[in-house]
Amino acid sequence: MATIRFYRGELLLGVAESQSDTPILELAEAIGIDIPRNCTSGNCGTCMCRLKSGVVSMPDPLPAGIDEDLIEDGATLTCVGIADGPVDIDLIPPI
Repeated sequence: MATIRFYRGELLLGVAESQSDTPILELAEAIGIDIPRNCTSGNCGTCMCRLKSGVVSMPDPLPAGIDEDLIEDGATLTCVGIADGPVDIDLIPPI
């Protein structure tokens, strides 16, 4: 089970629970949190958010909307990212 907490800066917006390979974007939508999106396949980067803590699995190879440098800066794509255990997501992107 993964607990995903969604923040905007320091403000906690909501908490979702996941027991499957559901992308973070879908979990946010299920609890009424709107994350901007466009392609939902990882190519545009519109859904990029900041990973505050935890681990989010990304597809291999990485989609065009993110690269290793952005990941090192704390970025994750919520449309294709899967929580590997508890994570905290800041809706404010790292760029």
